[in-house]
Amino acid sequence: MATDLITTENRLWAAADKLWANTGLKPSEFSTPVLGLIFLRYADSRFHEVQEQYQAWGTAVEDIEKYDYQAEGVLYLPEKARLSSLLMLAEADNLGRALNDAMSAIEAENEDLKGVLPRAYTRIENWVLVELLRLLAPVEIEGDAFGQVYEYFLGNFALKEGQKGGVFYTPTSIVKLIVEIIEPFHGRIFDPACGSGGMFVHSAGFVKNHRKRAVDELTVFGTEKDEATVKLAKMNLAVHGLSGDIRQSNTYYEDPHQSAGKFDFVMANPPFNLESSVGRAQVCGFRAAWQGATTRRGWPRKEEQRRQAARKPCNRVRSGATQWVSVPGGANASTHAASRGPRSGQLSFLGSIHPGETPLAGEGVEISRVNVKEPTPRA
Repeated sequence: MATDLITTENRLWAAADKLWANTGLKPSEFSTPVLGLIFLRYADSRFHEVQEQYQAWGTAVEDIEKYDYQAEGVLYLPEKARLSSLLMLAEADNLGRALNDAMSAIEAENEDLKGVLPRAYTRIENWVLVELLRLLAPVEIEGDAFGQVYEYFLGNFALKEGQKGGVFYTPTSIVKLIVEIIEPFHGRIFDPACGSGGMFVHSAGFVKNHRKRAVDELTVFGTEKDEATVKLAKMNLAVHGLSGDIRQSNTYYEDPHQSAGKFDFVMANPPFNLESSVGRAQVCGFRAAWQGATTRRGWPRKEEQRRQAARKPCNRVRSGATQWVSVPGGANASTHAASRGPRSGQLSFLGSIHPGETPLAGEGVEISRVNVKEPTPRA
C-alpha cells in the first residue's frame, strides 16, 4: 500500500505540476485551488462510503439525511458539490464558477468550514480545471491516504514558493521528530504558530499508530497569523478527518485561547524574523513580554527576540506538561551567533517544563540539539 501511495502521489504531482506550468499563475495562486480539489475528492469519497454503508443496512439513498452523514463524522455534500455532478458538466460550461458554487454549498451545509474553502477557480482556465478533475476522479485510495496526498502537495508547493513556503509548512521529517519525542498520547495540544496544521495531523497519526482514535484522545488548538494559512490548516484537518479550534492571531502578543496553564502538550516551530512580522507599536504595548529586552530605540535585540520567542509558549502548559520549542542554532549559545531559521538546520528540544521556568541553556532546563535536513523530493 505504501509503495502504491507513493506512486500515486508522484503521478498526481507530476501531472498537476505540468498543468501549473501552462497557467501563468504563481505557485501561491495555483496551490490553494488544487488543495481544495484534493479536499473535495476526499470529501466525495467519504460521502459515498457512508452512502454505501446505509444502503447495505437497507436504507434507500433518498432516505439518508444530512445528519446521518454527519453522525458518521462525514461532511454532507449537496448535489451540486458532488464530484459526479461536476464531471457531468460539458467542457463548454463555466467550471470555475461551478466549483466556486460547490465550495459555497459545502460551507453552507457544514458550519465548521464557513469561510475556509477556496473561491478562486474562475482565475484558472477551464481546460486546466477539466484536466485536474479528470486527474483526481479515478484515484481510489483510503480516506487517510488522501490526507497524505494533501500533505505531499503542501510540501511540494512550499518548495515551489521557496523561502515563503516555510511560513505555512514545516517539513514532515521535522514534525515527525518532534511528535515522536514529546509523545502526545492524549490531552489538549496547542501549536501557537501552527501553519498548515502538520503538528496536529502527525500527533493524530501517532495516536493511531498506538491503536487508539485521535478524535477520542486529542483536542487541538492553534493560532496562526496569516488568514490564508489558517484556511489551509482547517482543510488539512478536515481531509484527515479531524477538527480543531484554529484562530487567526499573532501569538507574540495575542492569546485568543486564554491559554495560560491550559494545555498538556505545546509544540512550537515559530518564525524568528520578528522585525518584519511583529509591529513595533504592538510589542511596546505588550511591555511585560519584552521587559528588559529593548535597545535605546525600544526595539528588542535580535538575540533577545529569539530568547523571548522560546519563552513565550512556556506559560501555556499545565504543570508537568511537555512541550517542544524550536529555536535557531545559536539562540541559546553564549555568543548569540546568528544562524539559519528553525525550518531546517538545528533544533532545540525543551523537555518537561513547569510554568514559570525559563527555557534557556544554563538555567536548569535540559536542551538536546538535533541536526535535521530538508527532505529531498521523492524519486
